Amino acid sequence: MSAYGGIDLGGTKIQAVVIDEDCNVLGSARRATPTSGGPPEVLGELAAAMRDASAAVELEATELAGVGVGTPGRVEEGSVREARNLPDWEATFPLGRELSKELGVSVKVGNDVHVATEAEFRLGAGRLYQSLLGVFWGTGVGGAMILDGRLWRGRGGAGEIGHMVVEIDGARCTCGRKGCMEAYAGRASMERHAQKLVEKGRRTKLFELMHERGRTRLTSGVWARALEHHDKLAEQIIDRAVVALAAGIASAQNLIDVDGVILGGGLGVRLGHPYAKRISEAMAPHLFADAHPHVHVAALGDLGGAIGAALLVRGDG
Repeated sequence: MSAYGGIDLGGTKIQAVVIDEDCNVLGSARRATPTSGGPPEVLGELAAAMRDASAAVELEATELAGVGVGTPGRVEEGSVREARNLPDWEATFPLGRELSKELGVSVKVGNDVHVATEAEFRLGAGRLYQSLLGVFWGTGVGGAMILDGRLWRGRGGAGEIGHMVVEIDGARCTCGRKGCMEAYAGRASMERHAQKLVEKGRRTKLFELMHERGRTRLTSGVWARALEHHDKLAEQIIDRAVVALAAGIASAQNLIDVDGVILGGGLGVRLGHPYAKRISEAMAPHLFADAHPHVHVAALGDLGGAIGAALLVRGDG
């Protein structure tokens, strides 16, 4: 029986899985995304995570039928550019070619949110629908569209919902523009906003919790723990993110009118159904009367992106 590898490259973590022909997860491994060193450092951790996942099922990476990678940024023929939420990743890097050399197996590369949304459409919360919008709330905010059963790529960059403008001349985004949804709801932007408010004298447990958990960034787990502690600053920043997400998703829905919205990503999955409901309710004032879609949390959870990446080499991606 053939086994396939999949890797989800995120802003804070690298998740690798090995699946079988029936898409059952046989083994998995996780590593932290490097905070410096650029593509070469990330490449090394990708290879290590895939070897770890393979070893968990007593396989060598070279025994896999292939490895798929889901990565932020624009993907063209296995190379990645504009991966702004990865460390020092400015230029185009031939990720597929270089990882294939490292692992000794064929590698295919796709956009992280595209492959995760495909996985939810085929195997998860999107199975009921022929048209859906995937919104992945994590380090940044990514999006992808399934329209009439097929992923819509446009000219390669379709689905960048995080860079829809939700406030004219608003907060500065990592992309250099102002007012993008990601400038309010992306975890990296939320962390910068929290730091600025602390510098102005606001009190919060966010950074204390970060150090207690041995983290160098405000991960989804840190935000969730702060909310459990009823931290006022964390609640304020999350509320601000929910407003931005609702406005952006509703605007996209008014344009494409899909049946369902899948909320994934580190924060989306960690905060779960209560926040999916909050976002859905906050969308209502922005929507046409009959346009409200069903909003679901990604059913495949943290493994969805890696499973979707594996589908690239299994033949379904």
